[in-house]
Amino acid sequence: MKKYLALLAALVLTLTVVTALAADDPYAALGNFEMVVGHAQPDTNPRNVSLMQFAKDVAEKTNGHVTVTIFGNGQLGTEKEMLEQVVYGTIQGMRGGQFDFSPRLLMFTAPFLTNTRAEVTALLKSDLAKKVCMEAESATGTVIISLSDAGGYRQYSNNVHAIHQPADLAGLKMRTNGMKTIDLTFKALGATTTSIPYADLYMGLKTGVADGQENPWVNVAGMKFYEVQKYFTEVNYQFHPDPFYVNAAWWNGLPAEFQAILSECASTMGDYNDRLIDENSDAAKQVIIDAGCEVYVPTAEELAAFQTACQPVYQQMVQEGICTQEEMDEMLAIVAAVRGQ
Repeated sequence: MKKYLALLAALVLTLTVVTALAADDPYAALGNFEMVVGHAQPDTNPRNVSLMQFAKDVAEKTNGHVTVTIFGNGQLGTEKEMLEQVVYGTIQGMRGGQFDFSPRLLMFTAPFLTNTRAEVTALLKSDLAKKVCMEAESATGTVIISLSDAGGYRQYSNNVHAIHQPADLAGLKMRTNGMKTIDLTFKALGATTTSIPYADLYMGLKTGVADGQENPWVNVAGMKFYEVQKYFTEVNYQFHPDPFYVNAAWWNGLPAEFQAILSECASTMGDYNDRLIDENSDAAKQVIIDAGCEVYVPTAEELAAFQTACQPVYQQMVQEGICTQEEMDEMLAIVAAVRGQ
């Protein structure tokens, strides 16, 4: 009898402890999940900094039941290779301006579409952006859980001569990452293009495979492209969306509670990322100036000439199926509404 009572007391104690633990950890019964996320940027880039914060927030809000591990600097391959890994489920997530599997995101990269952070944010948080992101699952087997800015407004650089007007691009061989809208823009300005992976760009510029490139200030500083480029032009011609791709099967296997937490943390991460870009862009530009590079800021008239030269790209985007005319008009209306405030 005493043995029975002792066993009963032990059982009651165990149930009490389990109940107490469950009360302290409402997610204890949901299981544990691991999420590996890759990207191509260096440690100091806003993408990596904001992803590290995302990992910390997820661990805290899920009581450690979802563990996020970040691999930056292209450790897992090129952006295209990492996106393929996400599609196949080799890794669970990837952030980067890689649109091979979601080419409709290219609509937001129309040249000179926006002028300010407010306009960029309005586009990326619009119903149109949400619609395009929702298309990714059926088309690619990925879920886009965040859409932020990939690095800020993009600038031109080269090693031949200063670029003050569209005619100065004629004959230059400019690097692209393979994006259709970059190719269309450079061709509209008279340049030729060559595709070089981001991780190979420094050496490609150093060895003359390309005369020049286009990237935001934070990317140029982070990757030290200023060491192999002499002339920069602050043209602010384009921004790139930064989709956070997640393997759909893995995502759909998460408990709804964890999906909600990761979505919230991803949204917070996107806002933090964009804030870091704005805070760091001027400092990154100064690094380039201090390195001895020439940074030219076009006059309003010169900038208008670039914008006029790129107008045909809008119709070409529609013809290429990147977006419909209605979607192009919707983007222009979203931007106009912000400018009118």
